[in-house]
Amino acid sequence: MAEVHDVVLGSGDGEFPGAASVPEGEPRGGVVVVQEAFGLTSHIRSICGRLADAGYLAVAPALFHRVGAPVFSYDEIAQARPLLQGLDGDEILADLGASFAYLGAEGLPIGRCAVVGFCMGGSVALVAATKVPIGAAVTYYGGGVAESRFGFPPLAEIAPSLAVPWLGLFGDEDASIPVDQVERLRAQSLLAPVATELVRYPDAGHGFNCDDRGSYAEGAATDAWARTLAWLDAHLPRP
Repeated sequence: MAEVHDVVLGSGDGEFPGAASVPEGEPRGGVVVVQEAFGLTSHIRSICGRLADAGYLAVAPALFHRVGAPVFSYDEIAQARPLLQGLDGDEILADLGASFAYLGAEGLPIGRCAVVGFCMGGSVALVAATKVPIGAAVTYYGGGVAESRFGFPPLAEIAPSLAVPWLGLFGDEDASIPVDQVERLRAQSLLAPVATELVRYPDAGHGFNCDDRGSYAEGAATDAWARTLAWLDAHLPRP
């Protein structure tokens, strides 16, 4: 896997940490990877490396940087939850903006960039796809489908406003995102004036893509990753 290194995002008093991975040769495009509820974990860092292996320049902002950028283990959800609940939507979008600026400084205009998010980052990816002129977005098991999170409207409410191609990947066994909510999100996303696709995995739960978690589902993860790369390849403009 491609090397993943620490980077500084933002500028001046607004600098904050992130992680990035650079492909060999000219990048096919840029991807902002948005973290889970547990911070900038080794899994999220590995996603950057895997994207670089596929030819993309990838960067992941540490969204908890305003409180020291802690990283939690997957059995520390009680410790992570207060930080998660303290996140502000405008600040999240500002951090994404700094991440896209980092990619832009590397020669990748925003239209050649995408956002891929996991867990809370999956929610952020969909929101970004309604607000930022990127080329594509991918959501892995993003919550907040029927309720507001981080000051953003419910995802099902804003899905018709998707302005860039969006792919959603969800597990039927995810107790935190019921199937009826997922199907509501599918129906609402189909009202958007762009390509959308939502895939459900019958035997997968929340966090199915993360091989550091007990909920890892290899079959679903393998298929979802192949779909992610195909989505980026189909919708990001070529160099």
